[in-house]
Amino acid sequence: MNTVPDFDPMQFQAQALKMRSFRQQVIASNLANSDTPGYRARDIAFDAELKAQMQGTQPGNQLPLAVSDSRHLGAAGAPAAPELLYRTSMQPSVDDNTVDPDIERAHYAENTIGFEMATALLSATVRSRQMALTGQP
Repeated sequence: MNTVPDFDPMQFQAQALKMRSFRQQVIASNLANSDTPGYRARDIAFDAELKAQMQGTQPGNQLPLAVSDSRHLGAAGAPAAPELLYRTSMQPSVDDNTVDPDIERAHYAENTIGFEMATALLSATVRSRQMALTGQP
């Protein structure tokens, strides 16, 4: 009996792209609010969220949404948005804002590299499958 779930590289890379895109929006929001008094920097636990999405589970204790149509966001089978966490402040500020622009820019650059890598891997997977099906590069 095989207990290892089937692994589909295309599905994995597509999900990684969605998660990277979501994380990029969160980091951009942090940077946009770097001067907002009382704003708390947010982020996601990327590895844990991606693993949960691939296993079809959601981390944390999220309640299911009431939906009237299976096409609604949050409907059964549709992945929910990743859980947003608060980032720990390295240096407290007078206005209680926890955004450190230098750290946010570093996270933004790191996430951009991950996004580009996922895009390249997804593209390579598509090309290899196309070549296998057609016999042409």
